[in-house]
Amino acid sequence: MPPAPSLLARLRNLLGAEHVLTATEDLIPYSFDGTAALREMPGCVVFPRTTEQVAGVLRLANETRTPVVTRGSGTGLSGGSLPVPDCLVLCLVKMNRLLDVDRANLTLFCEAGTLTQAIADAASEAGLFYPPDPGSMKISTIGGNVAENSGGLRGLKYGVTRNYVMGLEVVLPDGEVSWTGNKCVKDVAGYSLRDLFIGSEGTLGVITKVLLRLIPRPAAKKTLLATFAQMDQAAQTVSDLIAAQITPCTLEFLDRTTIACVDDYTQIGLPRDCEALLLMETDGHPAVVEEEAARMVVIARKNACQEVRVAQNDEEAAKLAAARRTAFSALARVAPTTILEDITVPRSELAKMVRFVEAVARKHHLRVGTFGHMGDGNLHPTFLTDERNAGEMRRVEEAFKELFAEAIRLGGTITGEHGVGVAKKAFLPQFAGEAQMRVMRELRRALDPNGILNPGKVF
Repeated sequence: MPPAPSLLARLRNLLGAEHVLTATEDLIPYSFDGTAALREMPGCVVFPRTTEQVAGVLRLANETRTPVVTRGSGTGLSGGSLPVPDCLVLCLVKMNRLLDVDRANLTLFCEAGTLTQAIADAASEAGLFYPPDPGSMKISTIGGNVAENSGGLRGLKYGVTRNYVMGLEVVLPDGEVSWTGNKCVKDVAGYSLRDLFIGSEGTLGVITKVLLRLIPRPAAKKTLLATFAQMDQAAQTVSDLIAAQITPCTLEFLDRTTIACVDDYTQIGLPRDCEALLLMETDGHPAVVEEEAARMVVIARKNACQEVRVAQNDEEAAKLAAARRTAFSALARVAPTTILEDITVPRSELAKMVRFVEAVARKHHLRVGTFGHMGDGNLHPTFLTDERNAGEMRRVEEAFKELFAEAIRLGGTITGEHGVGVAKKAFLPQFAGEAQMRVMRELRRALDPNGILNPGKVF
């Protein structure tokens, strides 16, 4: 049932009436996130501006057993910030202050609603570097990045969000405020509770502030684009680069369908007479960058690449990088509904998995474009469909069941960076096993005994 009038009155008293939305037309934008074909109306949406207000909202919710779904910009792709019926959506976008950049300790401290791009820009202005770069970084919030443990194009060399979180302020379901972590590079005192909340998808606590690790900015970089007549050649190039102890900061791929869609969208002149395209970037000391770029060209040519294009300046490099960064947007223009998935396999199994995606699409008479982070085995098969076509949507669902099962069979995982949320919770037991599922459920019950935080997600 919708939140009781008495609860709404207490929320307005706590936050101010203008920060509590209840009108249907105001709630509609918060009834979905970035996940295709999933919608649910919340009971109300609230906008706290301080940690104390978040704590107050959670105390009220816990007291009244009101379900709470925490939300940033709503860019998630697994239904993690999808409301449950009549819930309270706790939207943190107004908590967006960048509190401190500490050059002496190479850290940045900010509120959870700070945009990822703003963090990257602040680090750059200080002469430093924040590497995680999810595709949604211009609009996604750091709280959401931490809650989903977001990845990005630079994940192969620099890792994911978890690798840059040094501390978290978290409000527990009963309203108690907890701090975990610090600016120390080494700290092994007690359990690493910080790591428990990273990737917890809003089910264990509400992240309100984040302390991030920064690194020195690379002095130079070079971007290359290589094309291949066969996917196996691109996959072998990736394997050979890793075997040669070259770790590019970016090692991405697009298949034929995605290349065509991206070039139609960006008009940057991508080669279309190929089955696979590799975007490769190396960064670091100028001499090392030049040497690694030259070795990358040699290895690509050894694997029969059709062409290697080396960006001659930053502008051209940005255009080539845009070929990958706009892949989802470009595919989304082709059909009414674009369902982007996220599976990861060992790099040795990449070519096999890509072929399997193509075979499954043919079997179910579906159109698919596949792109992703080939350097770390993370693929994004993207089905171009129409959610109004019930029969086609059932075929898409069957196709994904086969893809997840095959990824697990090959030693992979059902999600590399998008999270479990609603979209994949049915597949988690198959991947995690009984013991791991039991431990995760017990942790959740211990921290949230009344089950108010993001109910129905992950499990």
